Amino acid sequence: MRKYIIAGNWKMNNDLGASKLLITNLLNGLVDKKSTEKRIIVSPSFVNLYPVNEWVKDSVIEVAAQNMHFEQSGAFTGEVSASMLKSIGIKTVIIGHSERRTFFNETDELLAKKVETAIQNELEVIFCFGEQLADRKSENHFNVVEAQLSKALFQLKNSAWNQIVLAYEPVWAIGTGETASPEQAQEMHLFIRNLIAKNYSQELANTISILYGGSMKASNAKELLSNLDVDGGLIGGAALNSEEFLTIYNSI
Repeated sequence: MRKYIIAGNWKMNNDLGASKLLITNLLNGLVDKKSTEKRIIVSPSFVNLYPVNEWVKDSVIEVAAQNMHFEQSGAFTGEVSASMLKSIGIKTVIIGHSERRTFFNETDELLAKKVETAIQNELEVIFCFGEQLADRKSENHFNVVEAQLSKALFQLKNSAWNQIVLAYEPVWAIGTGETASPEQAQEMHLFIRNLIAKNYSQELANTISILYGGSMKASNAKELLSNLDVDGGLIGGAALNSEEFLTIYNSI
């Protein structure tokens, strides 16, 4: 049975002190400290991964990296490898975030390499994908999402999917104040689940958690999460506020 997941992507925010304060507030505010039905994840910057992971090691809070390189090592200044993440206890990595695609020109082909490397290194992948506003307006959003998933993930073996969490990001709803309606979110999440069923099996599709990553916040979380195929959220700005982030987590 798939679990609900609330993951907070801190992006390029929070120095060491701010990270410590946020984690302290999260730990103090957590009511459900031993849930087996839902997961809570935070994703700090590379420089804060180790201390944050140490601070939460005796709690239900998990820690994910925001990115990684597809090579195991080498002359790639400024990059971080899967083995480096594993060496400090990180077990999950976000790959394919819309900002990585847009600002760092990460292609589906590059992301496929990253996913393959993560799988080989036994890392869980939160794989992000989603359409731009122009795609939505031209009613090409389903085709865009299918192409992104096909190029990056559908070469994987069935067994690799137990390391995959999906995060649908309607890019037009990130940082714009816009949010996909619960109906739009459910429509796309069901489409995604049906794609997995078509390429693999319905049984496998039913095990995959599909997160919504388009400006979920405390005020809309409960409505979005009430949809059958919305299994959680990849949270941006709201993850930087402990009270709001916990409100979203507690909406499940």
